[in-house]
Amino acid sequence: MISNKHLAALALACVTVSATAQDREIPEYRDPLESLSIDRNDNTEFQFERSSLRALDVHDPIEGFNRYVYRFNAEFDERVYIPVVRGYVTVTPRFVRSGVSNFFRNINDVPNLANSLAQGKVEKGMRTTARLLFNSTLGVLGLFDVAEKMGLPQESEDFGQTMGFYGSPAGPYLVLPFIGPSTLRDTTGRVVDWGIHSGLDPLHASEFMNDNTWTYPLYAIDLRYRTPFRYGALDTPFEYDQIRYLYIKLRDLQIQQ
Repeated sequence: MISNKHLAALALACVTVSATAQDREIPEYRDPLESLSIDRNDNTEFQFERSSLRALDVHDPIEGFNRYVYRFNAEFDERVYIPVVRGYVTVTPRFVRSGVSNFFRNINDVPNLANSLAQGKVEKGMRTTARLLFNSTLGVLGLFDVAEKMGLPQESEDFGQTMGFYGSPAGPYLVLPFIGPSTLRDTTGRVVDWGIHSGLDPLHASEFMNDNTWTYPLYAIDLRYRTPFRYGALDTPFEYDQIRYLYIKLRDLQIQQ
């Protein structure tokens, strides 16, 4: 479903959404270039608009298809995903939702650890190891995030970042169905991280989830519950361009950390 930590981090970086924003109707999708009002006789304004568009430029060779998927994701989010999440919030108390979120975040610390070590970030790897130990034991299999209260917040690392760390280019921009912004590199990294989940499974989480398939839709619901991003919240015909640009820049910053 919607991209795990990528879309969540992107949302926090680009927009803070109020409760009323969740109920906003998704604006009609249209090409940003068709919405520009430029007086070509005013060279200053024209140059400003042209330079603004150039600043948002990202390698997007299948932009038409990506925009179609983006529109599909927006409609699915509004008509299916958000209503399901609202129902989840209605029928579950806060402490249950917190426990579910902590459980899945604890599982995600396994690829976080593997990728930290793969990049030679030993100190970060040691902190993530401590998080796993504390939360999996004192935190009752990760239901409670005791590590964060001890000064050990989660530090995300994925295989897309690992490839970028060693110089792999991002490749073309992609919008994945149900997931959202990505690149060829990050899509490959997502597949590898899924393999890490299954192959390096000290918590036996994959076995548990395979035996209890209801946990997969619960994971998707929880992920959307923790993601404040709302399609249309930027209230601009340039939303696709802005999200694309911010995603690429955010990934660059994450790789540099």
